[in-house]
Amino acid sequence: MPGRRTGEGVGAVDYRRVADEIAREIASGALRPGDRLPTQRAFARRRRIAVSTAIRVYGELGRRGLVVGEVGRGTFVRAAPPHPGSVLAEDSGRTPVNLELNYPVVEGQSELMARSLGGLLRPDVLTGATRPAAADGTAQAREAAAELLARPGWRPGPERILFAGNGRQAIAAALSSLVRAGGRLGVEELTYPLVKAIAERLGIDLVPIATDAGGVLPEALAAAHRRASLSAIYVQPTLHNPLTLTMDGKRRAEVADVIRELRITAVEDTTWAFLAATAPPPLAAYAPDHTVLVDSLSKRLAPGLTTGFLVTPESHAPTLAQALRSGAWTAGRFQLEAAVRWAVDGTIEAVAAAKRADAAARHALVRTGLDGFRVRGDAAAYYCWWELPAPWRAETFAAAAAERLGIAVTPGTAFAVGGRVPDAVRIGLATPPVPVLAGALRSLAALAATGGP
Repeated sequence: MPGRRTGEGVGAVDYRRVADEIAREIASGALRPGDRLPTQRAFARRRRIAVSTAIRVYGELGRRGLVVGEVGRGTFVRAAPPHPGSVLAEDSGRTPVNLELNYPVVEGQSELMARSLGGLLRPDVLTGATRPAAADGTAQAREAAAELLARPGWRPGPERILFAGNGRQAIAAALSSLVRAGGRLGVEELTYPLVKAIAERLGIDLVPIATDAGGVLPEALAAAHRRASLSAIYVQPTLHNPLTLTMDGKRRAEVADVIRELRITAVEDTTWAFLAATAPPPLAAYAPDHTVLVDSLSKRLAPGLTTGFLVTPESHAPTLAQALRSGAWTAGRFQLEAAVRWAVDGTIEAVAAAKRADAAARHALVRTGLDGFRVRGDAAAYYCWWELPAPWRAETFAAAAAERLGIAVTPGTAFAVGGRVPDAVRIGLATPPVPVLAGALRSLAALAATGGP
């Protein structure tokens, strides 16, 4: 068509026009700093535009510096103009500090892991290690996993163990097999954001269960089930993420009594439990026929070299195995062979012990860097929960930290399920080098002390 330039069709004009409208709302104050924009799909419905156009609108707003997108949380109006440089003395002024991701790595762990793999790379061994694996892995893998997951007073039967590619896949398989679309899953009032995402994809309704300083309240669980039946409950009894709470043995026994009485199944996530050397036995020890325990190597070792574990009640094993197969979530044979070697020769425990010491050292930085603020945190955990001073809101503070300081933290909205959204953020301690973490904590404290945007 004469006069039309390549790449400037009607769609291109439309997305810029819509972006201009949102920009005017931000400039007028109709959209305030820290406000969350709708999801791109919801935005498209409201504006009666294509989802692809909405994606381009959000991209354009980001390029103009008007909004900031946070993976897994959403898109927010920026709290302030970009800061000319980082306030962290240890930082170059250009490198962001990510206190959202939480993947601990300790010095020397790669060397330890490499030594275990030499025999696996022999051609005759590699032939077997590259064959497909079933959901229940191999007899050797089940024995190694049972020993790895054992706690004082509890050791799972190897015959009850299934394998997934990672912990997230283990959780997805457990939930998809236990809760039908439209079913109700009980969760702690603050829960793992990935569970929220999995539930949304599977069409599962999340039901918040009240907690106190000891964890899930048994009477609240029973009351939620009486209102409308729960199919299952997802819990983190040890080093709850983000609160770092650990249920004592008495509370675990009480929760076990309730799930047995109600005939529901608990999905117990123990991914971080390896850090808590003195925790009670898992919930699976108290209610073995009503608990699916999930765990993985992602935190013990590394996120890119992981294997997920499920300890299943005998009655649930066939449906869980089918869920793993149908979701293509089973672990690869090479993964299993590597995990067996790391478990048997002590590599996993050596790395885990180093991480327990590292977590304690990093937590000591929180006590000094955030001194005077309300911070919850078990000294064994690689994260803490910071209740912000008024008038800060969680999302506004997270946006301000990202834009002014180049520091990413996770607001309470990412964990909240129904009810009041807490004005708090989770600080992940595992990822940055120790000097960078120390500087980041000081900078966040200084930002919080300003009293708001």
